[in-house]
Order: sequence, then structure tokens, then C-alpha cells
Amino acid sequence: MTAGLPDPATAERLLREAEALNPGGWVAHSRNVAQAARLIAERHPALDPVRAHTLGLLHDLGRRTGPNRDRHILDGHDVLLSLGYPDAARIALTHSFVIPDLATLQGEWDGTPAEWARLGELLAAARMTDEDRLLQLCDTLALADGFCTVQERIVDVALRYSVNERTPEKWRAKLALKAAFDRECGVNIYRLLPGLCERLLA
Repeated sequence: MTAGLPDPATAERLLREAEALNPGGWVAHSRNVAQAARLIAERHPALDPVRAHTLGLLHDLGRRTGPNRDRHILDGHDVLLSLGYPDAARIALTHSFVIPDLATLQGEWDGTPAEWARLGELLAAARMTDEDRLLQLCDTLALADGFCTVQERIVDVALRYSVNERTPEKWRAKLALKAAFDRECGVNIYRLLPGLCERLLA
């Protein structure tokens, strides 16, 4: 195990256990996020591919308590922290917040008012790192059936969760995040995702 994370085999086991509790497309999405995170980290000067892959596997682990909506953010944080994995817990919390503001969540909160308040406190205290930025990006590059563009993913989320007055700001932030990683990696990151360019040009 590296600091704050389980080893890769343990992360796989935790994902399989969560799938048994709540099967669904979120598991394939998580695996695609993990693969994207590893591939981008391999080209990034400051990121570790093994850590990136592990964080991708676990970012949606709060889905284990589902079916749920955005409450999975808090549930994932809590279960990973209880297991002694604070870095993974932080990513479970921050992966949905390219802008660190609860008002940018799309759709109705499916937890209690007390949980909402605690989520806000945790988010305010979270220290964003390059790993947080990477997982925010990769969560936007993966559907259950494969890799996608940022534009495809934001439409997917909007259709499932609706939009609000902060949504355009959130979309601009996601597009800016992708452009930033293009610069940092020295390549259009879409070229790093197997099959994406071929599907777009087919």
C-alpha cells in the first residue's frame, strides 16, 4: 500500500465487493476511469500511474450503498476513511467537484439535510491536489461502455441529473481542465484513450 491508499489487489477486491452489493454500469465506468487515469498519469510529469489507477477504481465506491445519487460521494468518503485510506476517501469526495461548491451538483440531494451540511464541511476542508484534478477529469472521460469526450459525458450527466444555473460554469471548468492536462502532458489526452479517436472518426 502507498500512503493513503490500498494496494491494487485490495482496491480490486473492494470494487468487486461493492459490485455484489449494488451491481450496475458504475463498475465498468470505474474501471474505465481507472484506465484513463493510469494512461494520463504515465504522460504527466507529477503523477504516479499506479496510484492514479487505484484512485480511479475506488472513486465511486460509495455506490455500494445504492441505488443512490450524489449521496455516493459522502458514502464513498466515509467507507474509505473507515478502512484507513484517507487519500482515496478524499478523491471519493472531490471527484464530483471540479468547482469546489455544493451548488454545482446537478439534481436533488438524496441524503439528509445533516449529511448535506457535513458534505459541505468536508469539501471546504479538502486540499485539492493534481490527483484530485486528474480524477475529476477522468470521471468526465469515461462511460460504462468506453471512453468519451468531455462534451459527451456532460450531456450524459445532464440527461440523468438535470441542470441548474451553475451548470454552464461547471461545463466550462471541465473543458478548461481537459485543456490544462493537454498542456501538462504535451498531447491531446484523447489520443491516450484506446479506441476514442477511432470511434469519433468512424
